Amino acid sequence: MRHEFTPTTYHTAIGPYEPVLRIQPGDTVATTTVDARGFDAQREQVTPRGNPQTGPFYVEGAEPGDTLVLQLDKIQPSRRYGFCGSSVAPNVVDPEYVRDLPDAPLAEWDVDTAGGVATLVGPESKLGRLTIPLEPMLGCFGVAPVRQQAISTATSAEHGGNMDYRGFVAGVTVYLPVFEPGALVFVGDGHAAQGDGEIVGSGIEISMDVEFTVNLRKGKTIGWPRGENDDYIFTVGNARPLDQAVQHATTEMLRWLQDDYGLDAVGASLLLSQCVRYDLGNIFDPAYTMVCKVAKNFIPL
Repeated sequence: MRHEFTPTTYHTAIGPYEPVLRIQPGDTVATTTVDARGFDAQREQVTPRGNPQTGPFYVEGAEPGDTLVLQLDKIQPSRRYGFCGSSVAPNVVDPEYVRDLPDAPLAEWDVDTAGGVATLVGPESKLGRLTIPLEPMLGCFGVAPVRQQAISTATSAEHGGNMDYRGFVAGVTVYLPVFEPGALVFVGDGHAAQGDGEIVGSGIEISMDVEFTVNLRKGKTIGWPRGENDDYIFTVGNARPLDQAVQHATTEMLRWLQDDYGLDAVGASLLLSQCVRYDLGNIFDPAYTMVCKVAKNFIPL
């Protein structure tokens, strides 16, 4: 079944809130998200800032220990105006360079969905009117965390959250551990495009039209978010310091290769030794995000 859902309330934490809609495995939801500052498709502020989330959506039959399968079917900007920060974060430059970082006026972008590009329209700089291709993604989404926590949408953990991985685009299937009955699915924080690391603290922030389909893997327990597209499988680790995020993502990949693809510990290690690729999701938020990925053509099926 396909559900059309128009949100009227939003959350700036991901947790065990009252569901806005109950859906069945196999159902598709078409909905909308506001931008990171709470502005909708008409550029009206409808909720406080802080990566407001649409949801939660209760998936019937989902229980702790299951895996939620979240297929991202559509992620499309719903207006032309986008914005981002314009100075890189102090933690990604040498300490002695921090004093040279510029003041950070808001940068504004013209987002042309029909043309598939975004063009920088301000502030003035020697860079001029940079034009880049659109790569719409969700920066923050997930399921209710373990132990009935409500975790701020500023950060991330095993449940997902503010991962800011530019690979979370339409066509990707995401796997999330279920910690609460119904899973409680949240979506938000759309970016029209974003560089690796989200090093200015934002992508091109914008409201979105979003569609997703849910399914379940009953009794299948995973530790961290996983995903796949046509070419890769990948795992996500969220933590600080950065090496701990790498450890979570790598461990989850080793377990996946052995549990689902039949490799032994030696084979999984050898495969990663030469074929692993790491993507930096974000190095700005309270928890950093690292992604461990392997091309499907190297995995024996």
